[in-house]
Amino acid sequence: MRLSTVILPIDRWREGGRDTWRRAEELGFHAAYTYDHLSWRTFRDGPWFGAVPTLTAAAAATERIRLGTLVTSPNFRHPVTLAKELISLDDISGGRVTLGIGAGGTGFDATALGQEPWTPRQRADRFGEFVPLLDRLLTEDTVSYEGDFYAAHEARDIPGCVQRPRLPFAVAATGPRGMRLAARYGQAWVTTGDPKLYENGTPEQSVHALRGQVERLAEACAEIGRDVTGPEKILLTGFTPDRGRPLESLDAFVDFAGRHAELGFTELVLHWPIPDSDFAADQKTFERIAMEAPTQLG
Repeated sequence: MRLSTVILPIDRWREGGRDTWRRAEELGFHAAYTYDHLSWRTFRDGPWFGAVPTLTAAAAATERIRLGTLVTSPNFRHPVTLAKELISLDDISGGRVTLGIGAGGTGFDATALGQEPWTPRQRADRFGEFVPLLDRLLTEDTVSYEGDFYAAHEARDIPGCVQRPRLPFAVAATGPRGMRLAARYGQAWVTTGDPKLYENGTPEQSVHALRGQVERLAEACAEIGRDVTGPEKILLTGFTPDRGRPLESLDAFVDFAGRHAELGFTELVLHWPIPDSDFAADQKTFERIAMEAPTQLG
């Protein structure tokens, strides 16, 4: 079981941003991710910086910790331009980048470019084209493609990724089409649990729902002859009925982590504490969890 953190891009780099990413590395986190949005939920009217420039700065400020997005989506990204940015970021970081990628949602990103929000089916259709094209762009020197939603004309991505054949994808999915993409293209699979349980569900119901998701991933892997142990299984915490309770003490977290390790999860991602927000937590307890929980989890 690996522990990682997600750092929301809300601090100016020279006024705390750089120090947070460096501290994440000092604490021994496996990876530090950030959200790839133009703005997000209750943080919409406050500072919010771009994911790729933030990760580029983090790559220059750190040496060992993996870096990535949780998650990038087609809402305002195009595979051709995204591939060029990812190859550059992978080079700057020395091959430490993981791309978390999902179908997107109906939040602010869905309309920021002036478009109408896509339906769930439209998002799934675009995602189903976005991921395979991005896979090609990151593994082939030159790509031409004409699809229903995306096109590439002799798009060149030389020299390619430092990581070969490309940087890893962590595919966020819960539905059948997304699970099939995760099984085929993902080096990891990401979930936040069942959103329907967040308000009124119980931790026990959440564990049951997550078990079902893991089983559906296994079925998608079996369809293409892939061993379900192949993709890593990542839980982005904070969106299950447990909410912030696992961060109240080391014992509470170890109990939470143990229950999810039994389901097959290999990585838990914790939100870096933000005072006066849904991600408020005691910083000292958070850091103790980062340093001591991995030993207890084995």
